Amino acid sequence: MNRPILDPAADPTRFRRDPDRVMTLDRMGAAHPTRLSFLRQMLRRIEAEGWHFDRPVWDIDAKGIGRAVYRAVGPARTYSLVAFAHDLPDDMRSDRVIATAWDATFALFDGDPTPADLDRLQSNVPLQEAGRITPRELSLSRANRSVRLFRHVIDRLSQGLQPDPAEVAAVGYLMRTTAVYGAGKFGAADRALIAGRDELSAPFQAEMLSVWLTRNFCADLVDHLAAAQGGNRAVRLDRATRRSLGVGNSTGLGMAPFLVRHPVLLNNWMQAREEALARVRAQSAADPACVRGLHDALADARRNARLWHSQHPIQIGKLADLRADLDRITAGLADWPQPGPHPWDALWRWGETTLSLEGQEALLALMLEPHGALIDDLGATMSADEAVAVRIDGAMSVDALRALIRDRFQWALDIDFADPANSARFWYVSEEKLEPRLGDRHAEPGAELEQPLCIARLAQELHHALDGIAGDSPVAGFLMRQPQHRYALRRVQLAADHPFAEVRDNLIGIGMLPIDLMRCKLAFFGASRFDPRSDKWVRISLFQDMPYPDEISARSAE
Repeated sequence: MNRPILDPAADPTRFRRDPDRVMTLDRMGAAHPTRLSFLRQMLRRIEAEGWHFDRPVWDIDAKGIGRAVYRAVGPARTYSLVAFAHDLPDDMRSDRVIATAWDATFALFDGDPTPADLDRLQSNVPLQEAGRITPRELSLSRANRSVRLFRHVIDRLSQGLQPDPAEVAAVGYLMRTTAVYGAGKFGAADRALIAGRDELSAPFQAEMLSVWLTRNFCADLVDHLAAAQGGNRAVRLDRATRRSLGVGNSTGLGMAPFLVRHPVLLNNWMQAREEALARVRAQSAADPACVRGLHDALADARRNARLWHSQHPIQIGKLADLRADLDRITAGLADWPQPGPHPWDALWRWGETTLSLEGQEALLALMLEPHGALIDDLGATMSADEAVAVRIDGAMSVDALRALIRDRFQWALDIDFADPANSARFWYVSEEKLEPRLGDRHAEPGAELEQPLCIARLAQELHHALDGIAGDSPVAGFLMRQPQHRYALRRVQLAADHPFAEVRDNLIGIGMLPIDLMRCKLAFFGASRFDPRSDKWVRISLFQDMPYPDEISARSAE
């Protein structure tokens, strides 16, 4: 719920965190979803604009095979999720990118699909990468059942019973997506074709809409199959259980390099979040309504932490830190706010000295939650024109370039890449699936195929290459002689106006964890309950405990 702006004249400048503190892998790997996350932005817009939803096609048989259409009608346009349900043998179910069959496949269609459109999609969407779609489709995705919970839910509903709450809580979703493709992949509409639409201008809005409607499909499918199995005895999922179910997602190493390859987008995401925190800290008073909102958000966070489980050693430790820190926050709020200026800043500074990284980033999300009126406008700043990332100012002097490297990349100059541990890994693209992979530089072949993802080493090499170059000479002349440094030079110049564009860490060091990059990105999506299965693979949940389309439609109609 939006709250009143308490002090619109407050200056957040001195409350902004330094990028050197924010952009480290360990802190990025402790990120939590906030009200600026993309799925939250989408849900707020849909409710504010009074979208309505229906299901004009449901052609699914008693075995769960067929097709369905879920329609989202906004003030300007209609979008339709076209879903195909399949009877997949258990031995063919795999979350790996090399899978060739899935329990369900989907496309988000731009408008109302005709029967001919549905036939065309049915010939292609179930094939995923092996098929082709058109610019009328905004995303392509697939999902697999969480087999144990899916069967349990159907069996219980078919007997007239609700699922066991412990079973539901242990998994949290009926299906998990294994890929949601957009932005031109496999023939889908390019981002440029839809970026000018208000409802899709924020990042990943088409993908978020697709996943949200997929959640509706999953709930409808178990109700349908339970009725087919149990007849008149069967009941539907009750509202509370339905709400507690999200959509799972299995994400591997392919997602990790995204933030490195999109520096302007990364900058805008992080800068918006940091500006939001600074605005909250700059408030001169703690409005009672916002204090109540903070306590409500804390109660939700503690409940989520109790239900959040993992078997991965790193995440087990992080969860222990989080639960302990949420207890500390609860105790700390007992006598907060105290008299004095900037109570929200005092709370934040207390958290920085008292809490783990996991707890600090959770506190950030809690502090943002009740301040919608103060910060929600920042969502409009989180998309990016990445054309600026390709320009080079050839007239810049070598001295100015040196100074910029020292100012924005000192963290990179401090890394000793002569130490084998600091250059132990290399990023490459697999020939089979064209997916990012990590190799061991000192034990595996293929380093000659390395992708330019370690910006720290590239910036350091550029800095060394400038030795002996006249300081007043333009960088254009330097690049004419040493064009291999164009990419690094471009990144350095970009950093001048984009302070959050770089992960300020070593991305080829032996201790680097790709899941830190993945968690940061997924938190901006709005993902919760991160569950790493290795340092390169994570499962998460989307839209858990959030409303369904019919709930938002009902609220909008009130």
